[in-house]
Amino acid sequence: MENIARDTSREAAAPADGVAKGLFVRLRVKKGKGDEVEAFLRSGLEAVSEERDTTTWYAVRFGPEDFAIFDTFPDDAGRLTHLAGKVGRALVARSPELFEGTPEIEHADVLAYKLHRRSGQVG
Repeated sequence: MENIARDTSREAAAPADGVAKGLFVRLRVKKGKGDEVEAFLRSGLEAVSEERDTTTWYAVRFGPEDFAIFDTFPDDAGRLTHLAGKVGRALVARSPELFEGTPEIEHADVLAYKLHRRSGQVG
């Protein structure tokens, strides 16, 4: 494999950009609840936009009953604050109604990233 020169300026800036820590939440949705979960996740954008330490937040759909959330934070404190926030509380409260089992929440350390400073909804 060819060696590629690395731009280390982004790596050093990761904490300042707020993308050092992440969460990946897998959501296995009950049959027939996919559109309701999509609406629920779309409505979450406004709440997470108010969270100072939630740097990025993505709600994605892989199929009719297969969704996920991925978000990033500057540090562990920001990640914990988000988990205790409006969307986290609503996710826990609505889990029995919407999901097969408990959402799978995985903590991650971000290794590399690219940011484009914009937010919104697709579709």
